[in-house]
Amino acid sequence: MVMGGKGKSYCWLSLCLLGSTIVNIYFLSDLYIDGKGKVSWSEEGAAKAEEVASIYCSNHGRAYLDGVVSSFDGKPVCECHTCYAGSDCSLLSPDCAADADSGDPLFLEPFWMHHASSSAVLISGCHRMSYSFPGSTAISEVLDSHIRRLHHVAKNALTDGKYIVFGGGSTQLLNAAVYALSANLSSPASVVASAPFYPLYKTQTDFFQNKNYAFKGEASLMSNASYANTNVIEFVTSPNNPDGNLKEAVCKGPNVRAIYDHAYFWPHFTAIPSPADEDVMIFTMSKLTGHAGSRFGWALVKDEEVYNNMMMYISVAEMGISRETQLRALQLMKAILRGDGKEIFDYAFEKMSARWGKISRIFSKSKRFSIQEIPPLYCNFFDKVRGPSPGYAWVKCEREEDLDCTRVLREANIIGRAGSRFSVDDHYVRLSLLKGDDDFNLLLNHLETLVDEEGGLEAVSSF
Repeated sequence: MVMGGKGKSYCWLSLCLLGSTIVNIYFLSDLYIDGKGKVSWSEEGAAKAEEVASIYCSNHGRAYLDGVVSSFDGKPVCECHTCYAGSDCSLLSPDCAADADSGDPLFLEPFWMHHASSSAVLISGCHRMSYSFPGSTAISEVLDSHIRRLHHVAKNALTDGKYIVFGGGSTQLLNAAVYALSANLSSPASVVASAPFYPLYKTQTDFFQNKNYAFKGEASLMSNASYANTNVIEFVTSPNNPDGNLKEAVCKGPNVRAIYDHAYFWPHFTAIPSPADEDVMIFTMSKLTGHAGSRFGWALVKDEEVYNNMMMYISVAEMGISRETQLRALQLMKAILRGDGKEIFDYAFEKMSARWGKISRIFSKSKRFSIQEIPPLYCNFFDKVRGPSPGYAWVKCEREEDLDCTRVLREANIIGRAGSRFSVDDHYVRLSLLKGDDDFNLLLNHLETLVDEEGGLEAVSSF
């Protein structure tokens, strides 16, 4: 049979396609499969991670893949906890101050060390190089569904009928919400919060201030009748940072819009009386899992227009959240949701509750200092009345002459955050209970010494 010109062309095209397919298979197999038929591209990365994780740092530090390397052997060096030094972090620095200023949630590090395998992420060099997921979206649908499942397990928020916005931690989402809620108002919005409140509300709103909104301070001032026609956006932190108490919006009326910052509204920090169901609710992975450095948060939003405006803000700011960040968040969510999904909350509540008990016992012996009272409340998650387990101790210097409580504590080698940072007077100071065990134990030791010395000072002053 004689083959015509078209037949020859078809045959040649078929041979070219077959050859191209064979070449691609060869290179892909060379990239992903070793000679024994096993996946090999991940082995080198996994081996390096295991090697670095095994570097001994005396349980007072950690070595990291992206850490500074030693000039001696080229391996990452130990990054020591506060007050520890030496090549293996075994040397405790004498007279070191207890740094309780930061809200770094390292108290959860032991949990993730125990769950290193289920939470690990190994990313290939060709992972999601595109700007978007399929469907031209910047949000992982799988992560979206896992977040909704997690809220269902924690019983802390209703997600049905709500949109989800991803952001660079809750920080970015807070201003995205202000932008969205003020976008189409007839007059500029007054942004307020009820003292004591998280300093970033003022700092960030002032930084990004425009013709649509401005920070105006204390929320209670806007409850005056003279402000009835003023557009108001109120930040409501519940539970509150710094004092850990559950809060509701102070401002009421048709021109008031609230942003509920629920960073700490998880069973390990507070009782969950019922699932939250506000119009705009913001959460962050840092206070859920402890992974503050991953910079991932999300907002649950009822109104479609507000959602679209927030999405526009995030898109213009950074064209969506890093795919690597979303992948890590997803893996952490999967690890949490294994079994009944309650293990992390049980672990974290027990730890924070124990820390609060130790701090409370120390301050109960003092007349010079006091801390906030948080009443026992029924918790929807634990299905019982439970005691407090806040992330911070809100300390008050009771003596009138102690005008600067931060300075008083600093003289006792304790570093806290001044009350004026939270828009109240400096008789108050915030101490973080969130840091690692080394930092917390050092804080306890310095507080014990301070309170014990109090009796001696009173005895001297009575002569």
